[in-house]
Amino acid sequence: MITKQQLVVVGNGMAGARFVEDVLARGGRDRFSITMFGEEPYGNYNRILLSSVMAGSHDPKDIFLNSLGWYEENGVKLHAGVRVGWIDRLSKKVYAPGGVTAAYDKLVIATGSSAFVPPMGGLYDQSGEFKPGVFAFRTLDDCDRMIKYAGKARRAAVIGGGLLGLEAARGLLNRGLEVHVVHLMSYLMEAQLDALAGGMLHRLLEKMGVRILLEKFTTAVLGDDAVTGLAFKDGSKLDCDMVVISAGIRANVDLAKQSGLTVERGIVVHDDLSCRNDTNVYAIGECAQHRGQVYGLVAPIWEQARVLADVLTGGNKRALYTGSRVSTKLKVMGIELAVMGDKDPKREDDEVVTYVEPSRGVYKKLIVREGRLAGAILLGDGLAAPRLLQVFDREDPMLDDRSELLFPMSGEAKTPSVAEIPDTAQICNCNGVSKGKIVAAVKAGCRTVKAVCDATRAGTGCGSCKPQVQAVVAFACDGAVEEDPAAHYYVPGVALTKPALIKAVREQDLRSVSAVFKGLAGGREDLGSKVGLASLLKTVWGKEYEDERDARFINDRVHANIQKDGTFSVIPRIYGGVTSPEQLRRIADVAEKYNARMVKITGGQRIDLLGIPKEKLPDVWNDLGMPSGHAYTKAFRTCKTCVGTDFCRYGVGDSTGLGIKIEKRFQGIESPHKMKLATAGCPRNCSEATTKDIGAVAIEGGKWEVYIGGAAGSRVRKGDVLCIVDSQDDVLKCMGRFMQYYRENGKYLERTYDFVERTGIDALRRLLVDDADGICARLDADIQAAVDAYDDPWTESRKPVHPNQFAGTVAVAGR
Repeated sequence: MITKQQLVVVGNGMAGARFVEDVLARGGRDRFSITMFGEEPYGNYNRILLSSVMAGSHDPKDIFLNSLGWYEENGVKLHAGVRVGWIDRLSKKVYAPGGVTAAYDKLVIATGSSAFVPPMGGLYDQSGEFKPGVFAFRTLDDCDRMIKYAGKARRAAVIGGGLLGLEAARGLLNRGLEVHVVHLMSYLMEAQLDALAGGMLHRLLEKMGVRILLEKFTTAVLGDDAVTGLAFKDGSKLDCDMVVISAGIRANVDLAKQSGLTVERGIVVHDDLSCRNDTNVYAIGECAQHRGQVYGLVAPIWEQARVLADVLTGGNKRALYTGSRVSTKLKVMGIELAVMGDKDPKREDDEVVTYVEPSRGVYKKLIVREGRLAGAILLGDGLAAPRLLQVFDREDPMLDDRSELLFPMSGEAKTPSVAEIPDTAQICNCNGVSKGKIVAAVKAGCRTVKAVCDATRAGTGCGSCKPQVQAVVAFACDGAVEEDPAAHYYVPGVALTKPALIKAVREQDLRSVSAVFKGLAGGREDLGSKVGLASLLKTVWGKEYEDERDARFINDRVHANIQKDGTFSVIPRIYGGVTSPEQLRRIADVAEKYNARMVKITGGQRIDLLGIPKEKLPDVWNDLGMPSGHAYTKAFRTCKTCVGTDFCRYGVGDSTGLGIKIEKRFQGIESPHKMKLATAGCPRNCSEATTKDIGAVAIEGGKWEVYIGGAAGSRVRKGDVLCIVDSQDDVLKCMGRFMQYYRENGKYLERTYDFVERTGIDALRRLLVDDADGICARLDADIQAAVDAYDDPWTESRKPVHPNQFAGTVAVAGR
C-alpha cells in the first residue's frame, strides 16, 4: 500500500483552488492527502466577476466555482474561514488559530494579494476599522458591504484609475450613484495603456457619466462619523459620501516572511515554483515572484497552477514555468479593450504601427520587434483582437502587411477559420478555456452556447470572448446549434420574450418594475433589467404606469442629458425647426442668465444650452417657457425639415408643415431606442429623410414616400420605402402605426434599422400596409392612446417627484 503524502495548500482563491483542481485531474487524490486553508468562509469563487456582482449583472451565487460540498466530495479537507498563523519549516507543520495544525510533506502558498491602501488621514474610526463609507474592493464580503452602503449613498469617489478602479466605478454608476474616479497619474490605466490611449479612454468614460480627476494626490478622507469627502494635496476637495480604494494590490507575504522564506516584492520562486530556500515549499499566484515578475492576471496564475500540478503529481516531472506573455481582453464599462505585451517601444529598431480615429474612440497600436508582435493596444474595436492575441501568444511571424492584422476584413483570406485553429488555442482568457475544451463539452452533449459556457466557464468572465465561443460551438455542432431561449428574453432578469412579457404584464395588471419582478421573476430584482422594463411598462400603460424613479437612468430622472463635467444639456422643443425672434431672445436671455457654457445648433435643427447645473434645471425650464425636446431619452427625438413649398423653388410638398404636425403628435413617445425623423419637400432630400429612423419625402402628384429603418450614424443605411400615400394625414397614420409596432416588438436598445432588417420590409408591409393580420386598427388606437397620455416632463419643475430630484451635484473646490 502506497503511503500518501501530505499536501497542504494555504489559500483558496483563484490560484490555490485551481491548483487543487489540476492535482485532482492528474490523479493526485491517490498520491496526496490534501488539506486547504481559506480565509473566507466560502468555497472558491471567480474574483474577476466581483465587478459584475457590484454592477448588478451577476448574482453572487453565480460566480462560485466550487461550493463547500465540492471539497468534501473530492476528499479535500478545507478549513474555510481559517487564516494560517504561522509555518514551522523545521517540523514541516502549519498552525492556525483554534489549535488547528496540519503537517505537510509539500506546502503550497497561494495567499494572493490585498488591496493597497495609500497613506492618508481620516481613513479609520476609533476601533481601527475603516470609517463608515470607506471600502477596499477585493472580496465578496467587500462587494456585499459596498452594495448595501451604495443604496443610501449619492456620490462616490473611487481612488485609483486602474482596471479594478474603473470596474468599481462601473458598478457604482450602474447603481445610480454619481461617480468620481480620482487618479494619481496623468492618465488612466497607465500600466496597460500609453498616454494617447489613456486619454481616449478618459473621454469615452466621461461620455458615460464618470467624472475623472487626474493627478490628484489624496491626503485625507473627510468626515467625523462617516465619509463626507476627500481632501487633495493641491488644496482642493471633493464632496462625497462613499469612498472605494482601488489603488493597486500588494502580495500577501507576511506568512512567508515569518517563516523565513526569501521575499522581495513577492515570494521568490524557481522555475519549478519551489521557494528559493526551501524546495518543499512552493508559491503560486499573486504572492509569487518569478524572475522578478509578480503577475496579477488570471492566465499566468493558472499557468503556474498547471505547471506545479504537473511537477508534484509526476504528470510531467520536467515541467517548468518560464514566465508568461501577458495579454488580456477587457471590457471597461462596455468599451472593448485588448492589451498584450509592451505598450511602448523598448528598442530603437522597434517598429510602431498606429491607427487613431478619435471620433469613434478607436485606437490601435502594434509594437513589432524582430518580425514578431512584442505588444499591442486595441481600444474601441475588438474585431482584430482574436487574431492578434493568437499571433502574440504563439509568437508567430508578423504579416508583411501589418494592416491585415489591424483590419481583419482586409486580410480575411489569411485569417484562420475555426477549423484551422488548434485545439490548444485559448478562447476564454479569463477562465483559461481552450478550443479543445469547448469541443469536448459539445461532444459530451452540450448543444447550446449557454450549456457550453455553464460546463466550461468559457465566456463567464469579462464576456468578450463570447463571439468566439459561439463560433467554436457552431463548428463543433456542425452548424446544428440548439437555440437558447434566454437569448430571446426581453431583459435578462425575466425569462420571457417581449410579446409574452407584455401579455403577462397586462393579464396580471403589473404596472411597476418592482411588481414585474415580484410577479414574474420570483421577487428577484435584476438591476440590469430595470431600465428596459420601465420603458416597456410606460409603453404598455401610458399614464397608468407606476413610475419608480430608481428604475430609470439619470437622464430620465431629471429630463436632461448629463454631460462629462456633471452639468446637463437643455434642448427645448422647436417644432419643425421653425422658431421666432421672440423665442430666440428668450433662449438667449436664459443662456446668459444661467451662464450656459455653450449654445449649440444641433443636427436636428434645435438649440442646445450646454453646461447647466442640475439644480438650475427647473428654473431654466420655467424661464424658457418651452416644452421638453426629449433629447435625453429613448423616445421620439425630433423631426428635421427642409423649407418645403413655401420658399424652395423645387419643393413639391409642405415638408415644414408636416414636420411640425409630426413633432406635435409624437412628442414624448417612448420606444426601444431613440427615433430621429425627417421630412423632405422633394426627392432632392435636403433634410436627409431617407437616412432617418422614419422619413417622408414629397414626390410629384401630391404624394409622399414613407421610409423606415434609415441610419446615418456609426452605421449608414438608406431606409426602406414602407408605402406611398396621398396626404399628410396618411403619413401621420403610417408613421404612428410603424412606431407602435416597433414599440411592441423591438428589443430594448434595438434601433429601427436593425429592427426593420430583423423583421423584413416585406413582412412589415404585409402587417402595416396590407393589414394581413388585422392588427392595424388596434395599433392605430394604441398609438393614439400614447399620444393622448403625453405630459411634458418639464412640468416637474413646479412639482418635483421627490425632494432630491434636482439636488445639486458637487463641485470640486477650485473648479
